[in-house]
Order: sequence, then C-alpha cells, then structure tokens
Amino acid sequence: MMYTIIDVETTGQGNKLTEISIFKFDGAEIIDEFTSLINPESHIPDYITALTGIDNGMVAHAPTFTELAEDILKITENTIFVAHNVNFDYNAIRNEFKAIGMEFNRKKLCTVRLSRKLIPGHKSYSLGKICTDLSIPINGRHRARGDAEATVILFEMLLKAENAETVFDSFLKKSSKEGTLPPHLPNAVFNAIPNSPGIYYFKNKKGKVIYVGKAKDLKKRVLGHFYNKSEKELNLCRETADIDFELSGSELIALLMEDAAIKHYYPEYNQASKRKPKAYAIFSFEDRKGITHLAYNTLKATPNPLLIFYNITECRQFLERLCMQFELCPKYCHLQEGVSQCSHFAIKTCKGICFDNEPVNTYNQRVKNAIQHAIETSQNKLIKEKGRHPEEDAFVLIKNGVYLGYGFVENTAQITNETELESYLIPQQDNADVWRVLRKRLMQ
Repeated sequence: MMYTIIDVETTGQGNKLTEISIFKFDGAEIIDEFTSLINPESHIPDYITALTGIDNGMVAHAPTFTELAEDILKITENTIFVAHNVNFDYNAIRNEFKAIGMEFNRKKLCTVRLSRKLIPGHKSYSLGKICTDLSIPINGRHRARGDAEATVILFEMLLKAENAETVFDSFLKKSSKEGTLPPHLPNAVFNAIPNSPGIYYFKNKKGKVIYVGKAKDLKKRVLGHFYNKSEKELNLCRETADIDFELSGSELIALLMEDAAIKHYYPEYNQASKRKPKAYAIFSFEDRKGITHLAYNTLKATPNPLLIFYNITECRQFLERLCMQFELCPKYCHLQEGVSQCSHFAIKTCKGICFDNEPVNTYNQRVKNAIQHAIETSQNKLIKEKGRHPEEDAFVLIKNGVYLGYGFVENTAQITNETELESYLIPQQDNADVWRVLRKRLMQ
C-alpha cells in the first residue's frame, strides 16, 4: 500500500495555499518528495506570517497552484492521502483543484484519529504536543516540510502499533465515519447521539458551547456538519471536542429549544440576528359604504394592529386563510388591488359583497367573526406535540397572547385544570423569533 503524507500552509481566511509538502511513503521508507511554496494570488495576513514565517514577498515569485496541479496529481495518484487533521489539508487542496476546474479524490487517513485509537492516553493530540510526547523532532514547526516530515515519523509508529492492521482497515472502509468525524471528537460521543428530534450543542476543548442546532434526526444532522466542506464548517469541526444533546420529541419543540439555547449561550458559530426583523400587521377599517376591510402593512404604518407577523409572506398567507375560512371577499381583504369586483385565482368563497349582492351588515358580521377567531387563536392556545418517548406528551402554552414556554407530561398524569398543567411548564422568554415559529404552527 502506498501513502502520501501531506501538510499545507494557507492564508487562513479563504484557505488559499501558500506552501505544500508531500512525502510518498511505502510503509517502510520515503520514496519521493515534493515541496514548494505557492503564490496564493491573494494577501497573506500578518497573523499568518507571524505563525508560519511565510510573507507576501516570499511567495511573490513562487508558482501558482495551477502550475503545480499536475505534479500534485501525479505524486498522489493511487496513494492514500495522510495528514494530521486530514480534513483540513485534504479540503484545502481539493478546493484549489475545484477552483481550476479539476477533480481531486483520494482515500484518506487522519493521524490524529489514528493516534487516539492506537496510542491512547495523551493529554493532547496536536502535532506539536504528540511529537513532544513521542520524542519526534520537528525541524520547522508550522512550515509544510517540517510538519509533514514529523507526520511521516508518527505515521510509521502508528503502522507498527499493536492492532494497527485492524484499525487501519476499519478507517479505510468506505462506510467508516472515522475519517469524517472531527479529530478531537471521541467516536463514542458521536455513537451516543440518537436518531431522534432535538437540539445539539457543539463544544470546544474547554467545554464552551460554540454552536447550537436543531434537527428531526440528531445523528443525521450532526453528521451532515462533518461532510460539509465550507470554510465555516471546517473551522467549526476543527474546534469541536464534545457534542451534547437534548431530546424534544417534535420539530416544533426543537425549534423553540434551539432559540432559547442560542439566546442563552450566544455561540460564536451561530449567526445571531444583528437587527430586529421587520414587523407586519393585519388591521381592519371601515370604508364610506360601511364595509369592514381587512388589510396588512408594516407595523409602523398600522395604527391598531390586530395580529403581528415577522414575515410578509406569512402575514399574507394568514389573511388568505381567514378570507377562505370565513368566506370573505379578496378585494376587501386587500388580496386583490385595483379591481371593481374580486376575481382571485384561488379564493372563490366571496358571496358577492363586491357585486352588491350581499347585505353589508351580514358581510361585516363574518369579518367580525374572523377577527375574533384570529385573536382568540393567537391569544390563548395549548399546542399538543409528541413527547420524547411513547409514555410522554409535550405541549406549548400561549396565554393572553404571550408565549409562556413548553413542557412534557407523562401520559398517565391526570390534568384537570390549567394550574396543574403549568406545574409541568418549562418557562421561556417571549420574543419575535419564537413567534415566527409559532405563527407557522398556528396557521396549520
């Protein structure tokens, strides 16, 4: 079996390559080497220069990746791609090939994960720390050739470790997830994640929550992060050392749990909204004929809002549903503008108020009923959901137009009044984000 043991240096932001070193290794000795600086055709930040010693002047006359592509393809052909934290190096190279319209696909092995499996018990498996523990010299730390050469020595030790053949075979199986998981994440942690709805927490080495997400299938969603090749996801996975989770029983509860967790932890990899979402409102007014209209506009432009939304599409869809349910006129619900009589393509429930075929007071009563229904539906609502296991139910409670939170109740519990139900409530903060979630559910 032939291996290419590789290390790259990059510009950091954008991950453009500045240096590459490849050692072709047959399991016993190095049979070829390729090392070169690379002109990234972009600026190298000062902090990267401080780390690697590679500055813009050093790469100004170096070959570009395009010029080196064929050499890299040739030396790595029919070999297994090996690196310390392999996903970083592999994806950085693969993205460079993709940028010039070329494919790059190799089987890969990660010396971080192999080390964790074959030489357990070390406090840290970073290249510098593990090499210090194993007395492996690094001649040029944070330079491609020095790091790659040290990885060759480490890899040779791993090949000779007890049970190496079994471990290597399992890592190379196409179905194996070992090479996909973040290098610092124990396999047992991932295996413990269930295929159930809930929220998950990515944590770094210090136990700090760095990302919160929700999913219908926790294990499938978490694995999706590890297959994602975007720079943000790669950085997230590199920092992830632990994953915690909470079951929700349903997607709705998961969405509400996720919102609360993000607002509690403010994780650095969650894109928290930096500006308040634009609000819209449904309102009513009476025209000169005495006909009651329903309409919608921005909240700022609405004097007496009946219902507030944080998405104009949801606002209009809610009004369309009211119009159909209470047989109102699309013209007088302002779902059609600039028409003398309604001719809506989907709503055909109008009884003829726009043709003067229905008494105004009869039509206005239906509008009044629609308004009362819409307000009552949003003001006080108990939403029932699936529990986290078959012996449990979940609920969401809205009271006097305020979201109070969610809770879980055993199927056998005898609930006779609201006070008893509230004893199971997990209180939460009411905010615009949860109402965007709840409004969708209330419209179903």
